[in-house]
Amino acid sequence: MSSADIVGLALSYAYVFSVIALSELLQRGLHVPVSSTRKFVHIAVGMWAFGTVLLFQTWYVAVIPPVSFVLINYISYRQDVFKAMESADKRNLGTVYFPISFALIIAFYWAKPAAIVAGLMTMTWGDALASLVGQKWGKHRYSLFGYTKSWEGVASMLAFSILAVLPALALFGISWPWALVYALAVSAFAALVEALSMWGIDNLTVPLLSTTLLWFLLP
Repeated sequence: MSSADIVGLALSYAYVFSVIALSELLQRGLHVPVSSTRKFVHIAVGMWAFGTVLLFQTWYVAVIPPVSFVLINYISYRQDVFKAMESADKRNLGTVYFPISFALIIAFYWAKPAAIVAGLMTMTWGDALASLVGQKWGKHRYSLFGYTKSWEGVASMLAFSILAVLPALALFGISWPWALVYALAVSAFAALVEALSMWGIDNLTVPLLSTTLLWFLLP
């Protein structure tokens, strides 16, 4: 294990536990609603995609933190350890699915860091903000398998995914015209996947399928 990987491990755990601690402080101390602290954790942890590809040298070390958080998050899901990130809907295993998808993406797509980061941005920003928009302003609703979503949320998923994926691709050297083409394609695809994903599995399907598409699209 290289020194860079050791630093990556230390910073990964320090960062994620700091995010969780801050969310607990916001929820318990300042009484910020859990619906908001969950999104804070979701976005902040998703942004660590940048830290992952920039700090680690080997995928099999980079995968250690997300794999460990599968177990940590499942324990929290069962025991309500970190209340600020747990949903009242116990059908929703989103906090467990997300590190699973993160780990699989690292393992399979390590050779294309741009695909990893941009693919995760559809989930990090697109899904998180779409949920907030849908809950507050969603008027045109549809139901699948007992879950209700809104078309306003779907449209927001598309818009926020584009806004997050486009600069992520540009930061990894993709020219702006092509970055826009790829962002439009993957964001439309991610919005469709999210619209059809129930039971919290969007935390698994959206990042995995978005990254897979980018893997084939990117040079």
